[in-house]
Amino acid sequence: MAHLLGLTLLSLFLTSVLIVPFIDFLYRIKLKRQQQKTVDLFNKPTPFFDKFNAWKVGTPFGGGILIILVVSALFLWSFGILDIPVNGWELFVILFTFIGFGVLGLYDDLKKLVNGNSKLPFFGLRFRHKFLLQCILAIIPSVVLYFNLGYSFLFVRGIGQIPIGLLYIPFAAFAIVSFTNAFNIADGLDGLAPGLLLIALVSFLAISYTNVDPALGIFIAILMGSVAAFLYFNVYKARIWLGDVGSMSLGAALAIIGLLTGKVLALVVIGGVFVLEVGSSLIQILGKKFLKRKLLPVAPLHLYFQKRGWDEPKVVMRAWWLGAVFAILGLFLAQIRQ
Repeated sequence: MAHLLGLTLLSLFLTSVLIVPFIDFLYRIKLKRQQQKTVDLFNKPTPFFDKFNAWKVGTPFGGGILIILVVSALFLWSFGILDIPVNGWELFVILFTFIGFGVLGLYDDLKKLVNGNSKLPFFGLRFRHKFLLQCILAIIPSVVLYFNLGYSFLFVRGIGQIPIGLLYIPFAAFAIVSFTNAFNIADGLDGLAPGLLLIALVSFLAISYTNVDPALGIFIAILMGSVAAFLYFNVYKARIWLGDVGSMSLGAALAIIGLLTGKVLALVVIGGVFVLEVGSSLIQILGKKFLKRKLLPVAPLHLYFQKRGWDEPKVVMRAWWLGAVFAILGLFLAQIRQ
């Protein structure tokens, strides 16, 4: 455990040192929120979102780029320093998912930089096309998990491992895509998503350590440090945001961490606030598409509480509290002590 904590501190230190000049760099390249009205998946205006987020115009986004660079570099470097055995396929699954979804998120961020001009090459993809790319990116590590790492089961406390065979591939891909979008949706308030992720990572570090998975433990420890450093600059009022490059990368990383521990039920519970966020948005989308009306006053869930008059820091702090409760429950369901 000492080497894991050391890596967390090293990651925290490096990200803290680099983030201020990185913020200045984002200002120079003008990768920051622009003054424009947002629309939902149905190309409808989002007045509530614009109302509560208008003051954030000018804040740079793209902090996920720094997190990906620091974590990936330290993760690979650590295996050259520590005498720890590593499975090459596990390393592939972690880094492919973490970086791959980050690259896809970077596409969205660059699209914002060019103001979504669909006449520019490769910047005219619709949501359905990006969703298809998410599915492809998710299927690749899911196939490796099944065929190369032997994952073909679900773990349920009190029952044990439930074999599901080839169904594991679509199940794992669904989990990755779901948490990618859930994290992206939750990343709408200053400090909300990174704070919830940090709570979840502490839980999964305990799970991976008791499962004797050193490679996964190293990745979680390094990611914890980098996210903690970023969170210092992301709390209200944020100096930097993750951007889609960060939210998609970290959401997919959380999913792959849960899958590699073999405790998918624990993943759903530990990431319970993310599930509530994406669930509320899904209900609203289905209502608009099939019933032609809203089923909720406003979505996602954090926007609903803002509409009721809660200040942004109040929503975030209470979400963190709920996330901590979910994390404790998830640890119990994971049955750390076998």
